[in-house]
Amino acid sequence: MFPEYRELITKLKSDDAHFLNSFNKHNALDHQIKELELHSACDSKNQIHELKKKKLHLKEEIFSILKQTE
Repeated sequence: MFPEYRELITKLKSDDAHFLNSFNKHNALDHQIKELELHSACDSKNQIHELKKKKLHLKEEIFSILKQTE
């Protein structure tokens, strides 16, 4: 995610607890979504959709922090 900001991400992960929390939540959601997509039945499509919305919100938040800090 955002390879052009790799150095800034590394810095923010060690300096900004809120950024680190958002970053970790995003990665956890990504993992959870992948697992559900691989091993779930059709009845979890709504759950996957909701998780993807949360993940997108976190990604937008992370990008906003990166742009403000840049």
